[in-house]
Amino acid sequence: MKNVKAIAIGGFDGMHVGHQQLFEAVGEHGAVLVIETGYANLTPAREREHHCDLPIFFYELESIRHLDAEGFISKLEEEFPVLEKIVIGYDFHFGKDRCYSIDDLRRLFKGSVEVIAEVKIDGDSVHSHKIRAKLQIGDIKAANRFLGYNFTVAGKKVKGQGLGKKELFATINIDVKDFLLPKEGVYVTTARLNGEEHYRPAVSFIGHRVTTDGSFAVETHILDGVDIEVEKLRLSFVDFIRPNQKFDDLKSLKTAIADDIAIAKRKTGRLSL
Repeated sequence: MKNVKAIAIGGFDGMHVGHQQLFEAVGEHGAVLVIETGYANLTPAREREHHCDLPIFFYELESIRHLDAEGFISKLEEEFPVLEKIVIGYDFHFGKDRCYSIDDLRRLFKGSVEVIAEVKIDGDSVHSHKIRAKLQIGDIKAANRFLGYNFTVAGKKVKGQGLGKKELFATINIDVKDFLLPKEGVYVTTARLNGEEHYRPAVSFIGHRVTTDGSFAVETHILDGVDIEVEKLRLSFVDFIRPNQKFDDLKSLKTAIADDIAIAKRKTGRLSL
């Protein structure tokens, strides 16, 4: 904190294209200050570090929400002693009950305050709540346009039904915590196994296994096979294939999955992985 001359302040759930404008504006010796509300589910906790090269510091909202404007600025100046610039979004508010505005920040902070204008894509303003809404209806491509990258979740491998390898197609089941999950269905995805640098093409299912035991699952079939023991997996969503649906038997389900795999192979074949 001692060498930080500029900070971008915000909740930054999603680290989307609008947020990236703030990060670019801090310049050399800059950092990001996340006000952590506990509700972030696009990029929860330190997941944000995957989408920013700047140092990231966290203030828990509960620890600062009682502060008035003067108290908040004093805390910043104490913890960032050489701070010269604060970068914020056009809709920034702070302090108790978010009752203080950009004007208050400019009045109290001795350095410069840079306000980043609203960012729009195809005439639609970019906000985290809109990205969540798009994910919840399975509109992955639109969500990814707002994010500026493919929406990604992470989890540890867990035991599945055991049906995949025996009766259908081998899958890796993961336990995903804290992340918002997209609409139930089948997706074109890419996967990083055990922290690998490169992504492997994959097809993934999210939802209740309505054809078999009805349990909820996040499972992935790696298209080029898996030659290592998987412990953890990062899953990035490329496109929506179809909604979750119930099949009459395992044979019909296997046929549908084979079609899903063919679609995923075709679409990931165009990607640079």
